[in-house]
Amino acid sequence: MTETTMTKAANDDSQTSSETGESLAFSFGGVERAGSFGGEYSDLHYNDMDDYWEPPLDTLFLAQLANQQAHHGSLINARAGYIAARFQGGGGGITSEEIRALARDYIQFGHLGAQIIFNRMRQPMMLGHLPAMYLRRKKNRDFVLLERDDKKISISQSAIAFVKQYDPQQQIYGLPDYLGGVQSALLNVDATLFRRKYYLNGAHMGYIFYATDPSLSKEDEDELKSKIQSSKGIGNFRSLFINIPNGKEKGIQLIPVGDIATKDDFERIKNITAQDVLVAHRFPGGKAGIIPQGNATFGDPTKVGLEYARDEIIPACKLIMEGINKQVPPRLHVKFDLTLPTAA
Repeated sequence: MTETTMTKAANDDSQTSSETGESLAFSFGGVERAGSFGGEYSDLHYNDMDDYWEPPLDTLFLAQLANQQAHHGSLINARAGYIAARFQGGGGGITSEEIRALARDYIQFGHLGAQIIFNRMRQPMMLGHLPAMYLRRKKNRDFVLLERDDKKISISQSAIAFVKQYDPQQQIYGLPDYLGGVQSALLNVDATLFRRKYYLNGAHMGYIFYATDPSLSKEDEDELKSKIQSSKGIGNFRSLFINIPNGKEKGIQLIPVGDIATKDDFERIKNITAQDVLVAHRFPGGKAGIIPQGNATFGDPTKVGLEYARDEIIPACKLIMEGINKQVPPRLHVKFDLTLPTAA
């Protein structure tokens, strides 16, 4: 809490406070950040100590963001699911679960690593999934898989099929295609956290209590101060009490300064940022559970789904399939359904 003594302006003909002869103002509550994430694209840096290229984006940031913003995380899962649903077999018996994990890595981190598993005779037997979040590349093009306690597993490039989305700034790692919507996703998260802080704050006073009653005693001032302070929960918002005796009109006023109950843009921010995230993923609003605004509609969901499969899902399946197959023996080739959908 901060307490400040206020002096009268030259043209203020009011008298002094009831006992101290001064106008009194105090405030409580401080500035507190509701929460944020960090993640900036950086030039590739080679970690000489650990002997691998650091990725241009923090993979932990990319992983956490999917768990923080509802639409973004849901769309990553949906896109990966649509890709995995078109898997028809191969890879030496790789499971659908591992295919889905590879597809999610490709969407979420911009690249995937399919490990070639060999038998004791060094013959390739099947494909497996390597978590892209912990996969790093060395200068000799081999790979390192990071583990707990600073442990690392070295993997030869001949034992990995590495498929990445194109990044014009570097060719070591892939770059996820949704990055243009990251700031909107973060704003959406911030808006939600701010609203949660608002409700957890307690009485949500957020106003200036303005009193000019000359008969207000020091005891009354203290009582009002105590009541206001005790009605305030711990949160981000600041309230202020002021007593200016002998005021002219409206002896006591409440001046809203922080009340967001009637004048906040929460709903508009949430809607706009959600739309931005959908655009970044190039995902149809109707399939994402977005409710149309006003009289708008999303059209026939069947036709929209067919168009989306043709324009987004099948091309992604083809890139992954061709990217893996050109790096593994024929017996480990994977197959996806690339049939173009037609309207019923």
